[in-house]
Amino acid sequence: MKICFISLGCDKNLIDSEIMLGLIDREGYIITQDESDADIIIINSCGFIAQASEEAIENILRVSEYKKTGRLRGLIVTGCMAQRYKTEIFRLLPEVDAVVGTADFECIGDVIKAVMDGGRNVLKITDKNKRLDESLPMLRMMTSIEGFAYIKIAEGCDAHCTYCTIPSLRGHYRSRTIESLVREAELLASRGVTELIAVAQDTALYGKDIYGKPCLDVLLRKLSEVDGIRRIRILYAYPENITERLITEMATNPKICNYIDMPIQHASDSVLKMMGRRSRREELYNIIEKLRKAMPDICLRTTLIVGFPGETEEDFNILRDFINDIGFDRLGVFEYSREDGTPAAEMKGQIHHNTKKRRKREILELQKDISERICKGFVGRRLEVMVEGKLSGEEGVYIGRSYRDCYEIDGYVFFSSDRELLSGDYTEVLITSSSEYDLVGSEIKEG
Repeated sequence: MKICFISLGCDKNLIDSEIMLGLIDREGYIITQDESDADIIIINSCGFIAQASEEAIENILRVSEYKKTGRLRGLIVTGCMAQRYKTEIFRLLPEVDAVVGTADFECIGDVIKAVMDGGRNVLKITDKNKRLDESLPMLRMMTSIEGFAYIKIAEGCDAHCTYCTIPSLRGHYRSRTIESLVREAELLASRGVTELIAVAQDTALYGKDIYGKPCLDVLLRKLSEVDGIRRIRILYAYPENITERLITEMATNPKICNYIDMPIQHASDSVLKMMGRRSRREELYNIIEKLRKAMPDICLRTTLIVGFPGETEEDFNILRDFINDIGFDRLGVFEYSREDGTPAAEMKGQIHHNTKKRRKREILELQKDISERICKGFVGRRLEVMVEGKLSGEEGVYIGRSYRDCYEIDGYVFFSSDRELLSGDYTEVLITSSSEYDLVGSEIKEG
């Protein structure tokens, strides 16, 4: 029997997909990428914002056509949208045969069997706060390219930001043990992974629930001791939980990239308060100053929300000024999405969608100029680059990632080489030119 798997949403969701693929493979099923040749299609959905749910629905409706034209016998929806809408999915999307919650994907084999036996409206949603069996990540079937792997260090969130549905979908914050994460890192390294990308809803909070205090620094040190691991990168570290110990470990441990993704969401104190965020503008200045003092070459990435209910032009100008003042290396911006069940959805002062779009456009234009200026500053420098692959249609031209470039979300280093390189290889590159977001160079020959 053939199973086709479609993974939507964030990198944390991707890890769940990879574990499910491992479980399916262990059951002896054949995994296929050909939707028309599948007996079962599983869609691991995202439901964080309305746009993500719409993407999931579009995929459900599209692949359900294979029940008429192909061999498809069952359609299973897992992930955040499944957790959010539960049995409502069966009513609104009768094409779906089974729904599996965010903490129940370890039962995917049983659900497949139930559907193949003719089961319909199969529901497997129990306790979203349940802890994951820590042996399951050892079954992961890798889907990223050679060299890179995400490692999910915790599940859920306790922040309860007023715009966010994550706690209701993923439960409260649950760290994995250091021992289990080291075992997973050892397995990943044995498969050729050299760069670990640490993810969680808030990586900086890691360990507080099981060890009594945030101890991401301790975890990173242990992971860096794994043979074969060459780089470790940190995503989604909330600024209020970044400790002096973490900064020191980053600055002194050569395997930890001088790179951090620190989602601030805004810089106006009034908007941050309405969002339920714990940091304030002055605290953001302070933590960034500490990071740059310890690591002058640190690459700072952040994400923002514009158009939050009650955001005035003055608030927006404060945000613009902050971005211009800080000069983030990487920046993503989202228009506020009004999500049912969140406090922000009921707030007064909802912003018109045209205003949201205009504010997003202005931020991106500002960031483009900042990024272009920063990239120019790397011309003439040497950078260690991990090869991601060859540039299609260009002889002897490769694409890769430096410490500044996270897999899938950041820019590239394009460089020439007169030798054959493979994905996952490392090499030194001299940067000779730049664009708004990418660097261009040539491989430095030995000697």
